[in-house]
Amino acid sequence: MRGSAVGDTLSETALAFAPPEARARATAAGQPCDRISVRDDVRAVEIGAFGAERGVTQRLRFNVVLEVAPHDAAAGDDVDRVISYDTITDAITAELARERLNLLETLAERIADRCLADPRALRAFVRVEKLDRGSGALGVEIVRARAAAEPVAEARAATAARVVYLPPEVMGGPEGPDWIAALGAHPGPLVLCLGPALPEPAATSEAGLRAGLLSIDQAAWRLAERAPGLAVVGSRTELDWALARGKGAIWAPVKMVLDARARPGADASAPERLAAWLAAELGAPLALAGDGPAAEGAIRLRHPADLAPSPSS
Repeated sequence: MRGSAVGDTLSETALAFAPPEARARATAAGQPCDRISVRDDVRAVEIGAFGAERGVTQRLRFNVVLEVAPHDAAAGDDVDRVISYDTITDAITAELARERLNLLETLAERIADRCLADPRALRAFVRVEKLDRGSGALGVEIVRARAAAEPVAEARAATAARVVYLPPEVMGGPEGPDWIAALGAHPGPLVLCLGPALPEPAATSEAGLRAGLLSIDQAAWRLAERAPGLAVVGSRTELDWALARGKGAIWAPVKMVLDARARPGADASAPERLAAWLAAELGAPLALAGDGPAAEGAIRLRHPADLAPSPSS
């Protein structure tokens, strides 16, 4: 019995200094889970409770492993069904920017909490080490899991982006180049939605829906040639990545519409309704470029200068 206890202690000690993946394997219950990881991410940070650690930066090394819920992403090679590595790196970046901390324990706890806000993440293994405070690495390692009764947080919160619908008659009109220049130069996160180059009939089948949406995708790629400051995005993962970094994007709707659990109830014959659906999905305001009445809940941008952010934004 005593020998067993000693053996268990040695095992736990070995695991404490093993890579996080080894600890995950040893402590997982039941069927092992898939994992994603970020290894050896080194950042310069001001942190620490001692006077010598104030006003200076020191290197921290982050190793984070997330156990994830089962998924079928590999079958369809679908990026939107997996947690992005950005979930981890963005959590580290956000918590480092939040405030100066004294303890690595606090930083590790906050990174784990932020990662577990994605309902696809089941457990988080976080190791944070100081590399400049001694002859070796000094650090902490924590393991956190979502409690069974804990309510699942939304994976994606509302964004500060603006969704702008630019109809073909505006883009092809005399002010079209001015609109495109203003959209490309917009300083905040912005999603540009387009209509097809030529009017599309209402879809009466899945094939018709796909064909109409593809015509909007083609318009997006054509515009990207004229507006290098805007990137075409076709998946929610790509869209979230661009918006989180304050980048402008042109929406190519095929994938998101066809993959949606609740489709928008609109097709390429009513592209402004597709734009309204996207705005609702993102929790973002919708603006319609050009003349004419604005749809309910949307604002009308009559001139390219109207895109300028308000003083309060």
